[in-house]
Amino acid sequence: PSPSCPHCPNVDETVPHYLLDCPHYRRERHALLLALGRDATSLSFLLSDSSATPHLVRFINSTNRLSKTLGEVPLPRKPPD
Repeated sequence: PSPSCPHCPNVDETVPHYLLDCPHYRRERHALLLALGRDATSLSFLLSDSSATPHLVRFINSTNRLSKTLGEVPLPRKPPD
């Protein structure tokens, strides 16, 4: 596997590039932005805040970028009350 983004010539596919910058996933990112507002532009929020997790999983699944490796990523279960 190459570290390069499959959609952006000469750009490494880093986590920030995939989640925040890659133009190929603009539509999926827009859905994330509608769900989370401005927080969707914060890598630390996306990766550490539990309220972002379901939206992040939906983003990952909608891009199909990791489907060959992980298949469909399941949404997190809500903890019992």
